[in-house]
Amino acid sequence: MSKELLINPKTKIGDLLDRYPELEDVLIDLVPAFKKLRNPVLRKTIARVTSLQQASVVGGIDLDKLINKLRQSVGQEERIDMHPTDIEQKKQPDWFDKNKIIETYDARQDLANGIHPVEIVLKAVNKMNTGDIYELITPFLPAPLIDKAVGMGCKSWTFKKDSEFHNFLLKD
Repeated sequence: MSKELLINPKTKIGDLLDRYPELEDVLIDLVPAFKKLRNPVLRKTIARVTSLQQASVVGGIDLDKLINKLRQSVGQEERIDMHPTDIEQKKQPDWFDKNKIIETYDARQDLANGIHPVEIVLKAVNKMNTGDIYELITPFLPAPLIDKAVGMGCKSWTFKKDSEFHNFLLKD
């Protein structure tokens, strides 16, 4: 039996499901949108870089509830001292100006077809000028992609409208 994986907010979904494949059904029961994890392309890409902390935001589930349910399902001690997620939706930032949006990419259909937008978005962001804004529309918060763009010097802002996430990246 392989070494136990301590489930915590930083645990990557891919690592979690590699070690505890039975948790796939637990995740889907908690958040039906997680059934996308059954898509082999998303499983090999998004699940490898997405932490449980990020997944809680995407799934709209309390991080404590998610972690404790997963830990309980594999016999790990539950935790009560969780910290809130770093990724929070905030009010519209001062830098946002809809007139500075130079490109909008609605990735919902591509994602449904198993096409991940990381390369498309990062290539477009690389070509932008300082002050330009890129809009990405997704059915979930693409936290790992946003993290990469921020690491490239972008500012980000996301708001949720119905079942859509509008993610804005400012080339800073």
